[in-house]
Amino acid sequence: MKSHSLDPLLFVLLGLFAGLLAGCAVPTARPDTPALTLQTGDMAGVLNRVTWGATPALVKQVEETGLARYIEQQLHPAAAPLPAAVQDQIHAMTISRRTLEELHQDLERMRKDADAKASDDEKKTARRAYQQELTRLAREAATRSLLRALYSPEQLQEQLTWFWMNHFNVYQGKHNLRAMVGDYEERAIRPHALGKFRDLLAATAQHPAMLRYLDNDQNALHRQNENYARELLELHTLGVNGGYSQHDVQELARVLTGVGVNLGAGTPRLRPELQSRYVRRGLFEFNPARHDEGEKQLLGQTVRASGLAELSEVLDRLSRQSATAHFISSKLAVFFVSDEPSPALVERMAQTFLQSDGDIAATLRSLFTSTEFAQSLGGKFKDPVHYLVSAVRLAYDDKPITNVTPMLNWLARLGEPLYGHQTPDGYSMLQAAWASPAQMVTRFEVAKALASGNAGLFKADGLPDQRPASLRQANPAYFSAWQENASDATRDALKQAGSLPEWAEFVLSSPEMMHR
Repeated sequence: MKSHSLDPLLFVLLGLFAGLLAGCAVPTARPDTPALTLQTGDMAGVLNRVTWGATPALVKQVEETGLARYIEQQLHPAAAPLPAAVQDQIHAMTISRRTLEELHQDLERMRKDADAKASDDEKKTARRAYQQELTRLAREAATRSLLRALYSPEQLQEQLTWFWMNHFNVYQGKHNLRAMVGDYEERAIRPHALGKFRDLLAATAQHPAMLRYLDNDQNALHRQNENYARELLELHTLGVNGGYSQHDVQELARVLTGVGVNLGAGTPRLRPELQSRYVRRGLFEFNPARHDEGEKQLLGQTVRASGLAELSEVLDRLSRQSATAHFISSKLAVFFVSDEPSPALVERMAQTFLQSDGDIAATLRSLFTSTEFAQSLGGKFKDPVHYLVSAVRLAYDDKPITNVTPMLNWLARLGEPLYGHQTPDGYSMLQAAWASPAQMVTRFEVAKALASGNAGLFKADGLPDQRPASLRQANPAYFSAWQENASDATRDALKQAGSLPEWAEFVLSSPEMMHR
């Protein structure tokens, strides 16, 4: 392998990166909603922020529909179909054809069959097959997520799905979560990504992936586990400075006793007076025999409900706290505006959040129409997922890839594999977490693979990769405008390109591509 220190092209790209660091610190509006007024005329800049990355085809579409109308459509998405070639890939997946309950039954059969093998070698082989199947299901979920990010017309919904998956993070490596992450994303996160925060919070709180990840399936009367209760307050709602106490953690853990997972086929034996209070939905279970029915206080108020209804009452309370409104608004502003959003912007968003009873789309609407959003365009450093997806979107436009494996491998090398963050805080969205020289060298390697046609993204159907440089010829107006808006350093670097692939590599490696 050729050393990077001998690669003249890498010197140019690292020079661009040094400059980057030096410069860094629809349906129409609803009847009861004023027409959306954006504070910017930078269409490509807005698209790079609201979507997973502007493409020539998307720019052309929005030029025809109008930017404000497009944003309204994104805030209130309809069920727009994916391209047929992409949808066919998703339809063929096991996770698309089998429910979580069916997948679990299949896997339990595999596990029990493995345990029943007579010889150690047979057991080892069967157990390896079981683990491989878990891994395969998780890769299907990650593949589906990337395909939707690349090609879904509902780009904002897909960005918010990724945002909330990170906010309500679960780690696929624990227990059998590799079989659950696809269902968690599909049923708990995506349907509520632009809806009411309270509904999203409840969906995550009753999904087996969250309950297993944060050990609430072990939380029972006289044997409390506070893991989920603590993260529900600190990471999911109020924030670390949200005004709760250790006593609140303990009381919430009591509320959550009996809220768990049933991985078996049957139901527990209960006393007659408890049977009507038992709840099972799929793998989710509320077992009243494991629940602490004593009086509870949370945030200075008595919990008046009983049984599973306690959880509903508590989620109502948490989702409507001012601290929750400010914490969620701050995280959204960091994601969509800057690493240090202005307190005034966060306050306006928080007030919208409270007045709309946690309407995520309404909160985002106040963000997108702000002067702070307009002034920040092009200045938000991309985490690896944003960089990679935007690079593939720009490189191949609306040409569907057929092999996502290289993207999954790159994300692992870049330090941000899907469902791969072990702790519940999720991946950082701050520039300091990602803007290292080693990170940039890997991104340059990705850019080179995409530009040279050696990425392998089309191997599945036997087609050679489509070189992104061809886009310069097919859509000269788009790339001419892109180059005009680039910095002097980037334009000078592009002039040094000796071929179309090299020119495309410079585009995908430029400081402009590292920001949104």
